[in-house]
Amino acid sequence: MGAHGDRPVIRWGIAGPGEIATRFAEGMRELQGGAVVAVGSRSVERAQAFAARFEIPRSFGSYEALAEDPDVDAVYVATPHSRHAADTLLFLSAGKHVLCEKPFALNTTQAQAMIAAADAGQRFLMEAMWSRFLPAYRELRALLDEGRVGDPLLVEASFGWRGDVVPAHRHFDLDQGGGALLDLGVYTVNLSQFVLGPVESIVARGHVGDTGVDEHVAAVLQHADDRLGVVQAAIRTPLTCTARIACTAGVIDIPAFMHCPDHLVVVTPAGEERIDTSWDGEGLRFQVEEVHRCLAAGLIESAVMPWSETLGIARVLDEIRAQVGVRYPGE
Repeated sequence: MGAHGDRPVIRWGIAGPGEIATRFAEGMRELQGGAVVAVGSRSVERAQAFAARFEIPRSFGSYEALAEDPDVDAVYVATPHSRHAADTLLFLSAGKHVLCEKPFALNTTQAQAMIAAADAGQRFLMEAMWSRFLPAYRELRALLDEGRVGDPLLVEASFGWRGDVVPAHRHFDLDQGGGALLDLGVYTVNLSQFVLGPVESIVARGHVGDTGVDEHVAAVLQHADDRLGVVQAAIRTPLTCTARIACTAGVIDIPAFMHCPDHLVVVTPAGEERIDTSWDGEGLRFQVEEVHRCLAAGLIESAVMPWSETLGIARVLDEIRAQVGVRYPGE
């Protein structure tokens, strides 16, 4: 690691120079204590173009070459869902710390293997559930902890839109881990688990489209003490993209988009309060700050997005998918 004043600079590599990686690189420009020093892609041209755009010193035409770069401390895995497990295992085996985009993996089996590898190698690993690190979700946690709205009883969350069917697009391609649930529904499941704790049982229904992916799903998640999460996700159905947390002494409304809202609305018998949770710049940077904090403290997992929570979400996604009838190649 290089030096930044008295603090080490974490040297990042990016795997998969797509849309989310572009936002990640923009967020890194707003941060102290870290720098993107390398990018890898299966296309050397894409890697070079990305490196030129963000003034990244090194670009590689394979993920293996990125893994072998001795000057990379941590890798942000932004490849298609179907590659997350293999790519994460590659970088962990090369001694890198890993921040892996959500969904963490295609299924629980993959997620367990990734976590076991990080644990065995004593390398930091976290699912990039950026919502949890945003001001809104930190405020939400504070509201729930201080009990202003009482105890949460029910979480409603929806995320989705109607898009055109493009068979080669990652949303509609089973080979890439497509479907509404893993890309969008993961945020609604995350919120329900964040608020209500582990899920105990699930009832789910959905529609599987011509390409074999789930185009819309709805599920009822039963948490402890019969508290419920009602979640929806879609890529062919316009949804509100909002959430509501109903509690014993009031309600917390989360506007669109529920995974990155710029305010919360708290409604109690005393009235309505709008809490500003906006931020400047690129919101992906907040999770990177957490990675840096954890690395500085010698931790291999984050208390904000721990492995147990990632595995909990993976299990829920598995069960919903099983009930809806979607299987990925190789499962």
